[in-house]
Parts: sequence; C-alpha cells; structure tokens
Amino acid sequence: MRESDTFSTNLKFAIVLAAGASTRMGTCKTSLPWGKGKTLLTYQLEQWLNVGFTPVVVLGSHNSNIQKDCPYGSLAVINPHANAGKTTSLLTGLQHIPPNFEILAISAVDQPRKLEIYQRLLLAHQENSAMITAPSYEGKMGHPLLFSNGMRSHLQNIREETFGLRQIIKEFYPVIHHVKFENPAVLLDINTPEIYQEQLHNIG
Repeated sequence: MRESDTFSTNLKFAIVLAAGASTRMGTCKTSLPWGKGKTLLTYQLEQWLNVGFTPVVVLGSHNSNIQKDCPYGSLAVINPHANAGKTTSLLTGLQHIPPNFEILAISAVDQPRKLEIYQRLLLAHQENSAMITAPSYEGKMGHPLLFSNGMRSHLQNIREETFGLRQIIKEFYPVIHHVKFENPAVLLDINTPEIYQEQLHNIG
C-alpha cells in the first residue's frame, strides 16, 4: 500500500527487523511456519495490525521477495546494506516513519509475541506518558520496546559503531518504564532450530 495511505490514518508504528541472514537458524526466519496458515513474519505483522499499529518490516536483498506476503496495512522496505549491521535496518525503517508519530515500537522477526503482550505494553506506555516502555521478566528487560516521539532524534542518530539501540537503552535506562510480566515470553528470541521447535506449541 502507499505510504501516504498508511500515514494518514495512524500515528502508531512498529518497525519489524527482518533483514538478517538467519545464520544460526540455517534458513530464512521470515518464512518459518508459525500457526495455521501463517509464517513467523505474517503472524507478527498481523499482531501489530490487530493492536492498531502500522508495521514497517525491513527486509534484506536476500529475502526481498517476502514483501509480497505482507498483509494489507503493513509496509515492506528493503535495506540493501543489511550485512553492515542491524543498525542499518533500523535506520532504514525510520526513514519510512512520519516525523509526527505518537508511538514507535521496535521488534524483530525472531521475537513473536501474543497480542495481549502488545496490548498491555501499549496501555502502560499511554497511561504513564513514558519516553520508553519495555517488558521485563524477573529483572531482565525484554522486547518489544515502545518509544515516544520525544525519542525520535535520538533514534535517528544511532550508529553501529556505538552499539546502535543499546546505547540509547544505556543512556536512558533511568527513565524506562518497565512492565513486569509473569511469563518469560517477553524474553524469547528464536535463534536456532531447537528453540523454534520448542516454541511451536506455545503459539496462540
């Protein structure tokens, strides 16, 4: 769909990073089956759409063909420099986010979450007028992260050599609003075939 159509109706966006080489998985994560009739990528894009976000998925040259599978309401963009690091993909996604966004979520294709996690994070972010909102489990910070518009300039200035998003988290850690969860799902990263197989039964 056209970006103008997307931006005119919504100011909540989610960048979904999906341009990695999936080296440890051994196959492109975006196409892994995840639920009935869905892939890992389409499942996540639909979850973001269901909670009122416009998902902007960043793909690489190696999996650019996946953009045809993205559901209506999402936007797929290509990072031709994906092999230069994850920061380049985040910056590519940011180029397609309007400057007046209200909330920006950042997640990755290997971090699928159930709808209620997104709903709870969104509610907490809005109720607390937070600059950054993050889920946590037993003291460990998870994903996705939600950012207010006040963080826009900081996000646009991230660089791979200064550890990208991690530098922002370090600098602004005292003001992050942590939402505590009783389930370790907010820490999940599907990096290997073993983890993928273990998690298939938790899809909901």
